[in-house]
Amino acid sequence: MVRFCTDRKERQHAWGRHSPAAKRPARGALGRGGHRQFSDQCWGASGSAGCGANPAMILVAGGTGRLGTRVVTLLRQRGQNVRVLTRDRSRAAHLAGTHIEIVEGDVRDLAALRHAVAGARTVISAIQGFAATKDGSPATIDRDGNRNLILAAREAGVEHFVLVSVKDASPDHPAELMRMKHAAEQELKASRLTWTIIRPTAYMETWCEVLGRPLLDKGKTKVFGRGSNPINWVSAADVAEFVALATFDPATRGEVIEVGGPENLTMTTFVDVFRQQTGSRGNVGHVPTVAMRLMAVVMSLVNPEMARQIQMGVIMDTRPQAFDASETRRRYPSIPVTNLDEVVRRDFAAAPGTAHGSPSDAPA
Repeated sequence: MVRFCTDRKERQHAWGRHSPAAKRPARGALGRGGHRQFSDQCWGASGSAGCGANPAMILVAGGTGRLGTRVVTLLRQRGQNVRVLTRDRSRAAHLAGTHIEIVEGDVRDLAALRHAVAGARTVISAIQGFAATKDGSPATIDRDGNRNLILAAREAGVEHFVLVSVKDASPDHPAELMRMKHAAEQELKASRLTWTIIRPTAYMETWCEVLGRPLLDKGKTKVFGRGSNPINWVSAADVAEFVALATFDPATRGEVIEVGGPENLTMTTFVDVFRQQTGSRGNVGHVPTVAMRLMAVVMSLVNPEMARQIQMGVIMDTRPQAFDASETRRRYPSIPVTNLDEVVRRDFAAAPGTAHGSPSDAPA
């Protein structure tokens, strides 16, 4: 079978939520051989023309986060009617003036979801509870929240459901996030909905905040564990293109699409690339794996969110994290393939603390 099937900011994990207004993704064409291209022509969820024919509503749950914002932008660029479901309307401030409908609601509230999905033909779930606070978790958001969203979508007669899951989602994975994403996948597959599942690897953009931002802000950063384990990193902008493709292209229905980036880099190399591209200086330290294991146990009693993040750091340092994305990319050659150098230059070239963005780094 083809393999379709981070102070708090610093602790955000690659599958954690971070939601400043994302930069507009490139408009690049979507599709692969035998598939429609969507850069110049929009299509509704049912395959009918969408740009000039009042396209059907698309609901994006989690549409204010890093990935969700990019997905929403792509859909609007293609002339689609978009409704964003967010728990906190203030998180959607960066979407003001974009002709996007904002609905406030919690995925744990089935009545709110029934209201949110009304009239939608397609539902995209980009929610996650990995970085949730004490009143949320992968179990309550990624499993139960998605279960509610799937039920509401089914009751409303939604035609297609796109679930953003995570690479390595499985029922026995040591990370709660992966287990809960797997449970959501199974719930979706068992429903009577037409579905597509997207499984991305670790987001470059979030890890630039986790590992790189402290170098710019504080002149130092910490690498989890040894920092020598190869990890696949993917740009959230590229993942958004896959989500948009799944929204429009009937050939992706019933597919589990594993999405990775072009590089398998260790955390140490990741930091090196960030420093090279920003000209940033500072100290790079390491948190020993043994210490992380102990910290995860202790923090689970007082701060489950931090405990999850520490545990994920242990997993990323000790379990296989490399991924060969070539087969997926071969099947979808017109989806952008963005490397880490490009992401750092795009998002941090003018950031304070870089050689290009800070007066303190300029020659006297």
